[in-house]
Amino acid sequence: MIRDEIIKELFNKQDIKYRDFQAKLIPSKTADDMIGVRTPELRKYAKELLKREDIGGFLEILPHEYFDEDQLHAFIISGIKDYDKCMQEVDKFLPFVDNWATCDQLSPKVFKKHRTELLKQINKWIKSKETYTVRFAIRMLMEHFIDEDYDVKYTEMVAKIRSDEFYINMMIAWYFATALAKQYDAVLPFIEEKKLDKWTHNKAIQKSVESYRITPEQKEYLKTLKIKY
Repeated sequence: MIRDEIIKELFNKQDIKYRDFQAKLIPSKTADDMIGVRTPELRKYAKELLKREDIGGFLEILPHEYFDEDQLHAFIISGIKDYDKCMQEVDKFLPFVDNWATCDQLSPKVFKKHRTELLKQINKWIKSKETYTVRFAIRMLMEHFIDEDYDVKYTEMVAKIRSDEFYINMMIAWYFATALAKQYDAVLPFIEEKKLDKWTHNKAIQKSVESYRITPEQKEYLKTLKIKY
């Protein structure tokens, strides 16, 4: 089976120190859940596997046993050039994504050429009850609809989200810090009018103040908008 071959190759690339380091960064995982393959190695291996006709056999095996398999899966999907096939695999994989690292590595290149279709999917994902499906939806808005295709309605979509999930709220804060850096005048009213919950509002300001893309003057003003508990 292709999965057996892949696992053998992943263990050949194992770095124990890296595994132990990673295990400390991802609360939902332990060292036993990880093999310990460095990201550049996984990316390189994913490119090789994409050329194989039998790679679908690996993509069908969900959930995976190891974190490294999830990472590899995300990189393989990200390299699929056919939009419909890629979206099919994304939808199949998202329900099994259970940590921020795998969620944030899933970034299909083909999405850039299919923004209209992608937006329909984002509208679906953002309403999901799955933490990392919602996080992924926000990140796709941040990656593909914050520059030349920006519309304030996208920011409104993110601002309306209310969640008790830390990794969703962190992504909302990250989105707003990035949006302020790129679309300051359009996004500032959301902060001035306090359209986010208190924690996310303050975290968005904190991330903005830490950003090199925000001017010193903007940072000073944003600091005055922090909500005191």
